[in-house]
Amino acid sequence: MHYSVVIPVLNEQDNILPLVEELAEVLGNGPAYEVLFIDDGSTDATVARIEEARQRHPVIRLIRHSAKSGKSAALRTGAAAARGTWIVTMDGDRQNDPRDVPRMLDLVAADSGLALVAGVRRRRDDTIWKRLASRIGNGIRRALLRDACPDTACGLKLIRRDLLLELPFFDSMHRFFPALTQGRGLRYANLPVNDRARTAGTSKYTNLGRAAVGLFDLFGVVWLLRRTTVPSHVTEV
Repeated sequence: MHYSVVIPVLNEQDNILPLVEELAEVLGNGPAYEVLFIDDGSTDATVARIEEARQRHPVIRLIRHSAKSGKSAALRTGAAAARGTWIVTMDGDRQNDPRDVPRMLDLVAADSGLALVAGVRRRRDDTIWKRLASRIGNGIRRALLRDACPDTACGLKLIRRDLLLELPFFDSMHRFFPALTQGRGLRYANLPVNDRARTAGTSKYTNLGRAAVGLFDLFGVVWLLRRTTVPSHVTEV
């Protein structure tokens, strides 16, 4: 299994089937892959839609949380269960474009030293207030962490499975993949990706809630990186 697409979902019943068909169309003729939907406590027909999709697409797997645990927990659950060497993280709202996945795979194929490819949304299809809040938050984060990533909130990323499972786990850790990767002495690349408007369902975040939690986590990551020392070379004698 070359890679696993891990998709956390919470009440996305109307997005499941269109997303599955898109993934099959774009990825079906490439390297071996699987799709893991991690249901984070949905109360609508999300699980039923995934079960329906599994009947037509055997690459799909479904893992369920008994209660809502958050996106980072869902990603870690998916990575632990995945069979792929690489993990593609993708949101379940269809704002991420599956056509960008092969471009990410090509990037790591051309540069074996990369441990992470972070999607950077170009021409974001969001409200002006959401874009403004994101720009301010990203500016503060880059100034403190110096991770050189203009858009860590983009849900589309490609990361080595072993690296994801080694990173320190905490809520919202998925927003700090670039800084945490650099903190372990590994390289990553930014890749401009397409961003699409949500056409079904509702967002699970608010600007105020995201900012409050993000600031708290940011100072925690600053402390964590300052307390992390990674040897540059390891030699067995």
